[in-house]
Amino acid sequence: MDSVKSYIKEHKQRFLDELVELLKIPSVSADNAFKKDVLLTADFVLESLKKAGCDSVELCETDGYPIIYGEKIINKDLPTVLVYGHYDVQPADPIELWTSPPFEPVIKKTEIHPEGAIFARGACDDKGQMYMHVKAFEYMIASGNLPCNVKFMIEGEEEVGSVNLSAFVTKNQEKLKNDVIIISDTGMIANDIPSITTGLRGLSYVEVEVTGPNRDLHSGLYGGAVANPINILSKMIASLHDEDNHITIPGFYDAVQELSTEERAEMAKAPFSLEEYKKSIAIDDVHGEKGFSTNERNSIRPTLDVNGIWGGYIGEGAKTVIASKAYAKISMRLVPNQDWKVITELFKNHFENIAPKSVKVKVTPHHGGQGYVTPIDNIAYQAASEAYETTFGKTPIPQRSGGSIPIVALFEKELKSKTILMGFGLNSDAIHSPNEHFGVWNYLKGIETIPHFYANFAKLSL
Repeated sequence: MDSVKSYIKEHKQRFLDELVELLKIPSVSADNAFKKDVLLTADFVLESLKKAGCDSVELCETDGYPIIYGEKIINKDLPTVLVYGHYDVQPADPIELWTSPPFEPVIKKTEIHPEGAIFARGACDDKGQMYMHVKAFEYMIASGNLPCNVKFMIEGEEEVGSVNLSAFVTKNQEKLKNDVIIISDTGMIANDIPSITTGLRGLSYVEVEVTGPNRDLHSGLYGGAVANPINILSKMIASLHDEDNHITIPGFYDAVQELSTEERAEMAKAPFSLEEYKKSIAIDDVHGEKGFSTNERNSIRPTLDVNGIWGGYIGEGAKTVIASKAYAKISMRLVPNQDWKVITELFKNHFENIAPKSVKVKVTPHHGGQGYVTPIDNIAYQAASEAYETTFGKTPIPQRSGGSIPIVALFEKELKSKTILMGFGLNSDAIHSPNEHFGVWNYLKGIETIPHFYANFAKLSL
């Protein structure tokens, strides 16, 4: 399939230009101020699928942002691949930390990406990786090398918990029927060390509110006599981990699957430099649950982290007040077998129980999802592995990810099909952070590799 390389070379600039145009649209699903932009992005995706060669493309309305569905059915007797991706992006804040405006994409060379990387919000997560599939599909149609039926389901609410996707999937099981689901919303170890993600953590995301007095109080007149919600909240959060960084919520670990010594030893074979890891994020030492390595802490162990905390006066200068309220957003990454709804309830009960009577506590669940482990002994994984081996010249390493894609477990439950996670991003691509980027090499390598997966899957499905 050398023609894919020639096709990419011929159309490289157009592929980049199209992605740049997509990245210019600030499709921030979490902020209603960007509603028109999110809808514009949906239209962009719809038109892109039409131009690439889908026979049927629909904008499917939901109670939130629309889902774009497209398909190319060439022969009902052939296997069907369902491609999932999302067109919404994370908020770009804090804007001041970006070296270039988040929605004005620029290509800059970096140490890791000497051929250049596209800097923009959504470049890697997930517009760039989603668009690889559109362009790979375009190539297969243009060259007459499409060996499978293809369905696309691209949503606009992944970054806010895929609020309406579950109902859509449940109602459209026949439309979405497939033999395998392929997603590129993950990463790999390095450009010279390809890997396939075989496990994802689940997620429970909550917001907490601690209320003390009925109004902000003068800290001189009331300080020391009235509970300060910010002080109380800080103590409550601190108590959620013990001295070994073990989470203290009763029952939190009851369903955690402990990996065997042999499985942990296999994980440890993946190339990893602790010094390079610390250097890459400018820290002097790592931190985490006692008894586990860094790679184990961020993949096979559950976590609890504060994602935001606020209250009181944070403006310029001084204002001596005891705030009436304090808030925090907290996420818990969960491992397979931990049910996110159970964990959310455990957190809620525990957090309310540890609050002193001097304050009131409110816990508001936001969203969540189950963890997932994909087997490596099926033909879909083999097809993906051989595709990477063809384009990278190396067999990819199976690797568990610390991230969460809650809908993967939903797909298996409702559609009864496995998901293959073919990610081409890197940990250094700063997803969810200022200066998010995606290597030009990675973008094009994804377009090159995906058609090989189709060819391999069709052959192995015979």
